[in-house]
Amino acid sequence: MSLAPVGKKRILWADNDMPVLASIRERFAKQKPLAGKNVSACLHVTAETANLARTLKAAGANLVLCGSNPLSTQDDVAASLVKDFGIPVFAICGEDRKTYYKHIHAALDHKPVITFDDGADLVNELHTSRTADAPRIIASMEETTTGVIRLRALEKSGKLKFPVIAVNDAASKHLFDNRYGTGQSTVDGVIRATDLLLAGKKVVVVGYGWCGRGFAMRCKGMGALVIVTEIDPIKAIEASMDGFDVMPMAQAAKIGELFLTLTGNKNVIRGEHFRVMKDRAVVANSGHFNVEIDIPALTKLSKKVNKGVREHVDEYILKNGKRIHLLGQGRLINLAAAKGHPASVMDMSFATQALEAEYIIKNARSLTAAVYNVPVEIENIVCTLKLKSMGISIDKLTPEQVKYLADFGEGT
Repeated sequence: MSLAPVGKKRILWADNDMPVLASIRERFAKQKPLAGKNVSACLHVTAETANLARTLKAAGANLVLCGSNPLSTQDDVAASLVKDFGIPVFAICGEDRKTYYKHIHAALDHKPVITFDDGADLVNELHTSRTADAPRIIASMEETTTGVIRLRALEKSGKLKFPVIAVNDAASKHLFDNRYGTGQSTVDGVIRATDLLLAGKKVVVVGYGWCGRGFAMRCKGMGALVIVTEIDPIKAIEASMDGFDVMPMAQAAKIGELFLTLTGNKNVIRGEHFRVMKDRAVVANSGHFNVEIDIPALTKLSKKVNKGVREHVDEYILKNGKRIHLLGQGRLINLAAAKGHPASVMDMSFATQALEAEYIIKNARSLTAAVYNVPVEIENIVCTLKLKSMGISIDKLTPEQVKYLADFGEGT
């Protein structure tokens, strides 16, 4: 708790750059759309998340928060949320797997009717070890690509037990949070962990989704020679036309110097890739789970592992004598070694989540057990408020233009 004063300063500093969420919090404090509702959130415990938590509490929610990754919790923020804002937090940076799941179950013991997820761990427990709690859930919200993948698979199998909102798939989220947030914070994490100069470095971006696009863009801007690996032919063409070299991982592994996985998939860098990498290649992940890099295979290939050769850097000495430097234990490097996304971009993501919580309360009776997209009306509200906060105005359709777009009779 002695960390709380520093945490409070960081929370309020982030709040300065989150005007959209602040305006929603002001309205929520008056209208109390979540009054009396038990809410459990499994999210990265950061200064930005703290301001979402404050907004949900202002809305009248009885909120508890747990971490969504063992290395992403900012302990000073957690302390301040408890001490200064009265929000219970179950999260400690560096917690082991047993403690991590103990905290998830503590969040479910709160008997929530709404859950927030980043990676679908709460929802997964509600579908496995805590099924008796599932009927109480009005809806859940998922804010990351990995979680949405898991939930759509659950829906496809016919086993999804309650409605889930795919917040990650909202344009107001992934076009900005994933691209600009992940892009900048991943570079930040890599540099903090290694002090590498990106200019002239051969950087292999594994996956060209919105996170991969953002990271590739930032590396290119800093002078890196960017290589993209992909399994999707459309994304591969896009990467090529964006000016990046595109090749299979088997080829990229031989020439890359820094490797970043951003796929949401498993074992995209494997044993056969480690074997051919250059000496002192740096490998890191910015996907949600630590499964994108095959760490067991890397361990098996190694004759020695030097833990902590630098903070957030472990050195694996292969049997062939080459050294592989793994960052952040293979966990998402932007939060393991840095502070996560800038507040300004999380302003949009968390504003979308806050408004979505209000929406599901109003529309609970019409929601069935399915994965839903965020309504376009909510997206437009968030983006309009963001533009206003940035001092940007845009045009409106004239009555003539509205009529033209609604008609089919006028042509050549």
